[in-house]
Amino acid sequence: MTDTAPEAGRARQRRRTRAAIVNATAELLAEGQTPGVNEIAEAADVSRRTIYQYFPTLDQLLLDATLGLLTQTDVDAAIEAASRTASKTASAAASAAASGAPSRAASGDASARVDAMVRALGEAAASSLPLGRSLIRLTVDTPPDDAPHPRRGYRRVAWIERALDPLRTELDDDLFERLVSGIAMVVGWEALIVLQDLRGLDPDDRTEASAWAARSLIQSTLEEQHRRT
Repeated sequence: MTDTAPEAGRARQRRRTRAAIVNATAELLAEGQTPGVNEIAEAADVSRRTIYQYFPTLDQLLLDATLGLLTQTDVDAAIEAASRTASKTASAAASAAASGAPSRAASGDASARVDAMVRALGEAAASSLPLGRSLIRLTVDTPPDDAPHPRRGYRRVAWIERALDPLRTELDDDLFERLVSGIAMVVGWEALIVLQDLRGLDPDDRTEASAWAARSLIQSTLEEQHRRT
């Protein structure tokens, strides 16, 4: 447990580096360019070697950046709107905290933010799921390296951490990190593809199943935290 915070810090630094590369690529694409590795490296202020550490092929990077352009704004806006709505009930936090239990306001805020994130991703998937399949195929087919790091999903993890932020001070570090990992399994391309291919669900039912799973994980984690205190 003592290594949880340093490891999480290193993971966030890797995601920041990856985000800088993808964001620079997205900006070049938005300008109408089809950038090469040299142009992306210069725009992101990183080396070519760093780019290849995160993206073994240029196609994978361009696809990731394109998906970001399709989803980033909508998901960010959904989380922010849910946060504003939930904050109107924040006065309940003081009385809940006095009982020694995780704040109901905090848990409600986090649940609302995660639900908004799931639904925004579900709406985006209606048009971008084929691209998501392609990105998964590219990353799965990439041979493993000696310094394993996440091959995709940094954007999703950042959204999850942002949505769960009201619970960051309510949960032990290891529980918070486990919750992030758990929700990462039930939202996003992989989860939607499983629900489509294995369960044959339509888009609305896929979103509902994903949102239900995320809510269940939040509740289970809060209950475990309560048992610890």
